Amino acid sequence: MTLELDDRQRAMLQEMGVRVWMPGATFALQGGEPQRQAATAPRAPAPAPQTAAPAALRAAPPAAGTTVLDLNHLDWQALADTAASCQACGLCAGRKQSTLQAPAEAAQADWFFVGDPPDEDEDRLGESFAGQAGQLLDNMLKAMGARRGGTGAGGAYVTNIVKCRPPGARLPQADELAQCAAYLRRELALVRPKIIVAMGRFAIAQLLAEHPEAIPLPLGKLRGSVYRYQGIPVVVTYAPKVLLRASADKAKAWADLCLALDVRDGLN
Repeated sequence: MTLELDDRQRAMLQEMGVRVWMPGATFALQGGEPQRQAATAPRAPAPAPQTAAPAALRAAPPAAGTTVLDLNHLDWQALADTAASCQACGLCAGRKQSTLQAPAEAAQADWFFVGDPPDEDEDRLGESFAGQAGQLLDNMLKAMGARRGGTGAGGAYVTNIVKCRPPGARLPQADELAQCAAYLRRELALVRPKIIVAMGRFAIAQLLAEHPEAIPLPLGKLRGSVYRYQGIPVVVTYAPKVLLRASADKAKAWADLCLALDVRDGLN
């Protein structure tokens, strides 16, 4: 069977650093060696063993006595200011900066990308998906015809599942994830996306809260399906940091993004 890729798919693979052999094509080898004809299409590597998400990732209501956040009336700037000074849970103890920032233009964007809790760079810069992982995500967005800060079909909003880096780089607790979900819901209401892409186990666990039977499953069994959060389609895939360490998974992430594109296009 012949592998057929359209221009969009080839562009996505190129931006993500994935090389795909096409019939009749030759690859130039490094070191000045002559070109050679590929004999067969490359076989996808066997997936690495994956473990199920821990039960602690299951969504939980805020613990008794904690503040219940009501953010439904806030505009972008008020929401960002509230996140910057939020003390609703213990995550604030490790925060330098919240990664929830008001966008330059308050407008609808089709794409909504959610990543895991902020790392050191994101905390320092007050920016979601920073550093090399952010550069990779930007390349992925470019291949999809989207960009951060864009609007409409070409717009992508990026955020973290929680807005503060956990103290000591520990894992966030279920009640902390539940508290910060109020920010996520308000972001969704302001962005009005057509599709959500969840990247990373904490983001996936929270965004699959309406599918509790799926949460314990490893990512390999979650990929390829479309879920729902607050009525919005959700597609899951690998976090950019994982793709930087495991280049073989870039092809799988590309397939996930193709699924997301198909879902988004089917809504238009």
